[in-house]
Amino acid sequence: MARRTAALSGFPELLPADRVVEQRLVETLSRTFELHGFGNVETRAVEPLEQLLSKGETSKEVYVLRRLQETDADATSGLGLHFDLTVPFARYVVEHAGKLEFPFRRYQIQKVWRGERPQEGRYREFTQADIDIVGRDELASHHDVEVARVMLDALRRLDFLPGFTLQVNNRKLLEGYFRGLGLEDPGPAMTAVDKLDKQSPEAVAALLVEGGMDADLAERCLRIATIATPDTGFVEQVRALGVEHPLLDEGLAELEAVVAGCAPLVTDRVSVVADLKIARGLDYYTGTVFETRLTGHEGLGSICSGGRYDSLATDGRTTYPGVGISLGVSRVLVPLVNAGALGGDRPVPSAVLVAVVDEDSRPVSDAAADALRAHGVPCEVAPAAQRFGKQIRYAERRGIPYVLFPGDGEDSAEVKDIRSGEQVAVDPATWTPPPQDLHPSVRTTTEEHP
Repeated sequence: MARRTAALSGFPELLPADRVVEQRLVETLSRTFELHGFGNVETRAVEPLEQLLSKGETSKEVYVLRRLQETDADATSGLGLHFDLTVPFARYVVEHAGKLEFPFRRYQIQKVWRGERPQEGRYREFTQADIDIVGRDELASHHDVEVARVMLDALRRLDFLPGFTLQVNNRKLLEGYFRGLGLEDPGPAMTAVDKLDKQSPEAVAALLVEGGMDADLAERCLRIATIATPDTGFVEQVRALGVEHPLLDEGLAELEAVVAGCAPLVTDRVSVVADLKIARGLDYYTGTVFETRLTGHEGLGSICSGGRYDSLATDGRTTYPGVGISLGVSRVLVPLVNAGALGGDRPVPSAVLVAVVDEDSRPVSDAAADALRAHGVPCEVAPAAQRFGKQIRYAERRGIPYVLFPGDGEDSAEVKDIRSGEQVAVDPATWTPPPQDLHPSVRTTTEEHP
């Protein structure tokens, strides 16, 4: 038997009413991704350690599998739990390439595990929602625009969440700019620029100087990182810096296409910004990169990120370039639920409680419930044949809005809206609650959303 134990930090569990919110979020994402032609896949929870560690991820974040009865204290299975969905997806593409049609469009909503220090918005077990488009040997750059548009479409449909700002940049733009300044290795400068969200320009410039760069060059490196526009105006601002390089031109054109392509999807809740300090830390990104901030909760960091990777997956003969973006479902949802900003309006799916007159007539109540379920009305039968007043209070405690009193053959069934007190005669075979009551709804602190 289970005993009461302390909660495990970093492994969030939601109550039933809060799961309503998560289910609505996942349903909305799945429906939107499928509207855009993305097929669903699920990969295994474990991957070989060499696969997990091959893309620059720190080994400190990987949970390793080991048998409890293993006699060798240092022995492992050679397997670890996946820390994201991109690395397993790359393996999946290579392994199943002969059975896939390219460009391959997939979405995946699944749990991942990461051994980092738990804090608000960061957990050791959490759910991610990814979309990717992968080609064989080549993938047109217009797919960068497409994945951004698909995720924006999904985000704007999540109208029970606060607003979002999608920040987009292109690593070719940054690399070309730094090479145009004369840097043979632009890596340190790109890494430094990516720190500007958390450190001051003076501190980042000091890091560059400590790395051997003179103060004037460090200052020129940071100029590009000050540029951020909600439209394609960044192109002119970059040109005004007077730096030239073919890779810079390529990155500017690709970023301009993404920002222009996303413009029709901008709303009062969802915005797009070309932010040239965004570089993304993982080394497999080669072009477009995305980060996303939640309005009013910027302290959570990026809650939706990704980008272009031209050589993430390969079998030695064929390369599979791709572009993708991932929403941290738990990262967005759990802090808002914990703060009381979101929740379900009832913890059960039941819209109707079917009352029981007495235990001998329970089959009559079961038959009425079956009639409701036959046309899609979620319901349950009262657990005990108590006085009707107690059965009504039971429904109220569970958040069930209606109680149905079954007829006895002579009298028709009646249904009571326990919120208004209105009671009318109905036929369980045809009656349905109003659409807003049929399923649990998501409630925010200020308004309700179906």
